[in-house]
Amino acid sequence: MIKKPVRTIIGAIAAAAARWMERTSAQREAAIAAVSARTGYASSMVEYAFDRLFGTFDRHGLEAIVTDELGSLDVLDRFVDRVGRPRARALPVGRVCIISSRTTVGVAIVPAVFALCAKCEVLVKDREDHLAAEFFTTVADELEAPRNAIAVETWTGESETTDLGSFDAVVAFGSDATMARIARQLPTTTRFIPYGSKASGGYVSRDALQDSVGARDLARRVAFDLLLYETEGCLSLHALFVERGGAVSPAEFGTMLTDAISSAAVELPVGSADVRRQARVAMARDLATFAAHDTASIHSHPAASHLVVVDPSWDEAPQFLPRTIAIRSIDDPAQATAYFERHGVPIEALAIAGSTAGIAAAAQAMKAARITNLGLLQAPPLGGFHGGRPRIAEFVRWIADET
Repeated sequence: MIKKPVRTIIGAIAAAAARWMERTSAQREAAIAAVSARTGYASSMVEYAFDRLFGTFDRHGLEAIVTDELGSLDVLDRFVDRVGRPRARALPVGRVCIISSRTTVGVAIVPAVFALCAKCEVLVKDREDHLAAEFFTTVADELEAPRNAIAVETWTGESETTDLGSFDAVVAFGSDATMARIARQLPTTTRFIPYGSKASGGYVSRDALQDSVGARDLARRVAFDLLLYETEGCLSLHALFVERGGAVSPAEFGTMLTDAISSAAVELPVGSADVRRQARVAMARDLATFAAHDTASIHSHPAASHLVVVDPSWDEAPQFLPRTIAIRSIDDPAQATAYFERHGVPIEALAIAGSTAGIAAAAQAMKAARITNLGLLQAPPLGGFHGGRPRIAEFVRWIADET
């Protein structure tokens, strides 16, 4: 347990994040190179990820999130009077282990920050680029606490031998198979907070396609959501639905999107994926292209390594391939909901363009945790509900004083 006031902890996190936002920082530059080498992502993508991650950890934002979920900041330091309830204090849940994923950059840092705000003892199972270790070393310096105040180890995946059952809470990111394997190791007394495999979709209403200028601008935003992080994250764009009846047809929008992807690839170039992965992707793309010939129009560009398929069979599930998207012509949001249900695809977020009646109901039916605008799919707010879960509430236990 960290014996510091919560405001001191939050201030240290915010100060550390500010240091990581400095473009001239040698530590940041080295970390960008390490993350790029591990993921194969272009350095421009990693740079954007760092700005999105560390730029959200400001003092006022963190304090607002904690206050919203727990009722006050002081409840983490002492007993506090509460309206309609006994005086109470939020204590740390105990020892927390956070297991990072292979793809998303710095994904373990966010829950670790909130577990730290809850004054928990935290162990992060980091990836081999050591990003979490570097960041929390900076936090420890700002907090004037021992560098082992939050421990970081490299996560070795299937060969991992850590006794996860000794933790009071375990947060894990990864495939559903990994989540199931971890869950089998945990006693019922351990809080398990899993973030398994999910996808995100896009929905374009006909009123967003009333002229070619607006449609081309929208295509640029869609391209960004698609290309960032090579379409590998749960907030990447994996399926796109475009309503019929606009001045720009779904097929015409497919052509615009193809052009937008080619242009965006200059800023977000293809990374250095390993040869075996590139071969698997190329083979899958060839199969997708062959299967779609009779039912769909194909747009591809070898230099940009992308594939856009317009109106493939509804029997085909999302491809989940880098820089690959299928556009399906649609009449209303219920058809998008039915598509995801049919293929058993769990949804994290739904990004939209235009005013669409029934889109909120569709997102709820999909069990999405977030509705946003196309172009912002990969920029979730820190105070959002990733996976539909709170940020700090799961890292505390409550004690009431009724005397």
